[in-house]
Amino acid sequence: MKGEFFISVSNSKVKYEFSIKRNITVIQGDSATGKTTLVDMIREFEQNGADSGINLSSKKKCRVLEGNNWEENLSLMNDSIIFIDEGNRFVESADFAKAVKNSGNYYVIVTREGLDNLPYSIEEIYGIHTSGKYADLKQVYHEFYRIYGNNNFNDCRIEKIITEDSNSGFDFFNAVCGEKIRIKKYR
Repeated sequence: MKGEFFISVSNSKVKYEFSIKRNITVIQGDSATGKTTLVDMIREFEQNGADSGINLSSKKKCRVLEGNNWEENLSLMNDSIIFIDEGNRFVESADFAKAVKNSGNYYVIVTREGLDNLPYSIEEIYGIHTSGKYADLKQVYHEFYRIYGNNNFNDCRIEKIITEDSNSGFDFFNAVCGEKIRIKKYR
């Protein structure tokens, strides 16, 4: 599975809208920010469809993975966006990392822990931001925000690059930087 996928999940009180760009997205944040509510809503929609009172819009099927039978359940999930809530210890295992690597799914993992076995991008770690509460019966709108940098390297002024590699490393930086930056090789 490749590409960016927009997801909208809502009920009469809460609405989440976000895009998934890579195969692993991590959601972090404090308690009571709506992380588990998001996963619960997707689980409820998966089990009961429109009868759940939840609206879910996505080009790919959204599923929840949890529990001791995760391997068996995951083997039945293909071409899906899979949500995993905190407390599922299998997420930290080497077996899970291998399963993710060999799968065609995208994963949205809610966790406060580091995921040492999984190769995820620092740019795909998000928190949930609440942008307004009106009353208990009115909708609360949630959006994801990037926790780690929207680094704009266009504002960065590099004056020198030093490389000890006189072959491919030097050739790479020389081709990328051209005449804009002085590049010197040291032996």
